[in-house]
Amino acid sequence: MSKILITGTSGFIGNALANQISSSSDHQAICLSRSPTNVPAATSIQADFSDPDQLRKLDPHDGIETLVHLAAVVGGCAEEDGLRVNVAGTHHLLRYLIERGCTKFVLASSIAAVGMQSIKFRPLQLPMPDEHPCLDRDGYGFSKYMMEEVTRYLSRQNESLDFINLRLASIAPDDRHLTPAEPGEIPLWAMGRLSVMFLSDTVRCLIAAIEAPHKPGVRILNAVGAQACTAVPIPELLRSWFGDDAGAIDFSYYEQPGRERDPVYDITRIREELGFVPQMPILGN
Repeated sequence: MSKILITGTSGFIGNALANQISSSSDHQAICLSRSPTNVPAATSIQADFSDPDQLRKLDPHDGIETLVHLAAVVGGCAEEDGLRVNVAGTHHLLRYLIERGCTKFVLASSIAAVGMQSIKFRPLQLPMPDEHPCLDRDGYGFSKYMMEEVTRYLSRQNESLDFINLRLASIAPDDRHLTPAEPGEIPLWAMGRLSVMFLSDTVRCLIAAIEAPHKPGVRILNAVGAQACTAVPIPELLRSWFGDDAGAIDFSYYEQPGRERDPVYDITRIREELGFVPQMPILGN
């Protein structure tokens, strides 16, 4: 039975994953969260992962093989908080676990790592590749990008480690009715509004990463729903949102029959690497 540490288990995604993992006879879940976590059959530890002193609460729990790191400060955070928690705090956590023999790390990065939360963001290409560069102006996306860079740094120090950074979509409960994006004025977090994944698919995605064969190195993988959440084809929508700037974008992918509403983030590689394909239809079609 493998021992898995999951951070952020009092949160929406973390709690769902911890309950799924704890119900499996193949895995033993250890839950780490600042708030109390009640997950049957799991060990729960109340601590702040970004505080090196509080990480000592993990000392009695030897043999952690895999980390699933979901805890973070989220979008809209102050720049200082993002760097302190998402970057420096994650570095403390990874260093602590590496020194104790952990070899596999699944981290919740974000589609915001490209900088899409600003209305000034323009993708360099579409669909956006897994490692589209960070063009962030606001701090949160930059903190997630820098977290990915921390894994690259640690991988250079120990080439046997397996790091999977999942650039997760906006996550919705399975029963939420989504409102498709319409042409008009560009909204904040525009690409985030288009890129949604339901909770059950998110849990499946995380488990696919956990159970994927060990592969040394760093992987950055987009993880979004199978369709864009849009009422009109992507070229029509983005030409409306971006105005004259849309002329610099190649929309030819979406002009192919059947691809008019494909995701704005490329999800080819996550299927190839982890075998993960989102199943929940975004707009019920």
